[in-house]
Formats: sequence, structure tokens, C-alpha cells
Amino acid sequence: MSVCRNLKGYVRKHEHMADFFSLIAIVLLFATLYLGSVYYSPISSWMKQDAIVHVPVLVGSLIADVFLIFLCLNIGSARFAGEDEGCFHTFRGRRSGSGSIGIMFNSWLHHIEQVGRNHR
Repeated sequence: MSVCRNLKGYVRKHEHMADFFSLIAIVLLFATLYLGSVYYSPISSWMKQDAIVHVPVLVGSLIADVFLIFLCLNIGSARFAGEDEGCFHTFRGRRSGSGSIGIMFNSWLHHIEQVGRNHR
């Protein structure tokens, strides 16, 4: 059994854990925004001290923060996935290999509409 199926089974049995991970994602998002706005001056002066080292550290920490937010959101929303639905899906525009931006946008929009219908 894959990790994804184990995780979906766990959060379906324990919905309070799924709610907790969704709450953690929201807290991480707003904490990042709050800390970035409150400590903007110290962070910018810290970056100016040694930009070659500090800027990549800051960018890496922001990427890790966004990854954690998406991870928590995915764990929180795993309880809404269907039984027959696989763990890893992509929208049709990336699978079909079409080079047209309009076709890819249309496929993405159709995918988002389908996701919205499944989660209502």
C-alpha cells in the first residue's frame, strides 16, 4: 500500500487530524505574512550584509515554507478524495503534450471545475 493511500485512510478515520492540518496551513500562511511585514527592516538589512549567502537562504526558507503550506493543505483535503480516485493526477493539458497555451488553459480550467464539483 502506498503512503498516499495510508494517509487518505488515516485522515478519513480521524477527521479532526485533517482539520488540524488545514488549520496549520492557514496559520503558516498568515504567520509568514505577519512575520514578513513586522520584520521587514531587520530582514532586509540582514540580506544586505552578505547578499550572496543570505538571499539564497531566504529564498530557500520561503520555498520550504510554501512547500509546508501545500503539504498541510493536501493532507487536510485528502479526506475528500474519492475511493476510486488515484493519488497522483494531472490535468489533461500537461499529459496531452499540446503546445497551445489556450488549449492548456482550457484543460486546466476544466480540471479545476471538476475538482470543485468533487469537493462540494
